[in-house]
Amino acid sequence: MPQLPPPAYPDDVRARLEADAREIIARYPDSRSALLPLLHLVQSEEGHVTRTGQRFCAEMLDLTTAEVTAVATFYSMYRRKPSGDYQVGVCTNTLCAVMGGDAIFESLQDHLGIGNGETTDDGLVTLEHIECNAACDFAPVVMVNWEFFDNQTVASAKSLVDDLRAGTQVEPTRGAPLCTFKDTARILAGFPDERPGAVEASGAVGPASLVGLRLAKGETAPARVVHPRGSGAPGASRDEAPHDPSPSEHLSSHDAPQDTSASDPDHPAGPAAEEGE
Repeated sequence: MPQLPPPAYPDDVRARLEADAREIIARYPDSRSALLPLLHLVQSEEGHVTRTGQRFCAEMLDLTTAEVTAVATFYSMYRRKPSGDYQVGVCTNTLCAVMGGDAIFESLQDHLGIGNGETTDDGLVTLEHIECNAACDFAPVVMVNWEFFDNQTVASAKSLVDDLRAGTQVEPTRGAPLCTFKDTARILAGFPDERPGAVEASGAVGPASLVGLRLAKGETAPARVVHPRGSGAPGASRDEAPHDPSPSEHLSSHDAPQDTSASDPDHPAGPAAEEGE
């Protein structure tokens, strides 16, 4: 059976959203370019992008609902069903996974009694796995409403979601203070974060992300060389404490240059042999 047209917003809600939408649309020379922030705007109203919200966006931008739906279903940041005040995303991409992300995600499912994309009964926490949080140097990483919680463990992640459900204030590792998912959506729609100190706290870069830049500038890196476990590196034992690096040493033995023609003139690469030679 075809779906019935979605209901309209109540008049007072519609009037408020229209005023915000017109402010957003005015930023763009082509009105349809405002679709992404408009979807964040309607998401800030109900916590997810409803059919009513999609209809509103289509009407404001003179688009079809099919065009709006195509965009809303393409990007994972737009929720298509009711979700919690706190979106807890656990990175399960390669580096975070091997550093403990998989274990964190599995333990949180058991701890909260929900699966991927599901929300706790109190409506506070929605759990999901994320392919990449773009913070590999702080793996494993958990994000709450797109704010970073770096270098997590199973125990710290459980404590984090317990605090969120208990109403205890939690502080991200870096970036702006935590707010609800609806408030985050409004900020992503392009409206200012009016909380005291929030703007000054956002955009922080962790020191691990700047190590390469410091090395490129010739600065001594505030880090230590750590040999891979069981590597049998000369002079290194499994129990030996890491040491401060000299300027010629690398931050990790994993990123040391390999003996290739590009890095070692004593081992030039000859011409590739033809198949069968």
